[in-house]
Amino acid sequence: MGKLGDAVIFASETVALDVVGATFVRAIEPGELVIVQGSEIRSIRPFAPMAARPCIFEWVYFSRPDSIVDDHSIYSVRKAIGAQLAIGSPVDADLVIPVPDSGTPAAIGYAQQSGIPFELGIIRSHYVGRTFISPGDKVRHLGVKLKHNANRALIKGKRVILVDDSIVRGTTSLKIVEMMREAGAAEVHMRIASPPTRHSCFYGVDTPEREKLLAAKLDLGGMTGFIHADSLNFISIDGLYKALGEAKRADVRPKYCDACFTGDYPTTLTDHDEGSEVDQFAMLAERVI
Repeated sequence: MGKLGDAVIFASETVALDVVGATFVRAIEPGELVIVQGSEIRSIRPFAPMAARPCIFEWVYFSRPDSIVDDHSIYSVRKAIGAQLAIGSPVDADLVIPVPDSGTPAAIGYAQQSGIPFELGIIRSHYVGRTFISPGDKVRHLGVKLKHNANRALIKGKRVILVDDSIVRGTTSLKIVEMMREAGAAEVHMRIASPPTRHSCFYGVDTPEREKLLAAKLDLGGMTGFIHADSLNFISIDGLYKALGEAKRADVRPKYCDACFTGDYPTTLTDHDEGSEVDQFAMLAERVI
């Protein structure tokens, strides 16, 4: 919630308030209803208190880096994620290169922690949208080519570390690694600022079915071979929580929803576990017949 003069403004990220020159007042709590009537602001909490489990992927990818969440800078957390990635998955190389733009803060953190120079080895066109949700492999492949181009003069003969936010289908990673090879890179190492995405999201994120998730089909060696990298590694779930200033403990309910990585969904997946209504109707019809 923010204020602009006498107006009360609501937005999903603090950066939206910055854009219009509004002042940030406070975050709206889960389950809270705020009613604004003239100059009066009332807050109603009609539900019993519950421990919130917000999406952990907001910190990795979805939120803008210039936003503030829970009094923490998204940008600073992503740099911390990169530092944890460098601690857990070091490799000898000449350059740390982000897959722009979402991999950039983590790549800066990786470079600062490892002491390996950070360089913009991939130049991104800002006229192409997100490729991971594009319908069909051909469209995604074309989108990657239009969206990214190798900085050849910088890359030739170098051992490079590519830092990206995630691997979903593996399509983008494969094309980026091939781009580095074609530009003359001596070695291409991939480092991912989130754990392997092995499970689908059922809470509004447009991820594919589980059989289309690369990490659900292949182990680390298989994924490394699929994207044609010299090495591949992901931040651990413990490393991700450390970057957030939290501890991941088996005996304590996690603060965030990390189901896409762990399969630990915060709610019962009734339709998924029991089958859709159509499937249930078909099973009932079989019994009747």
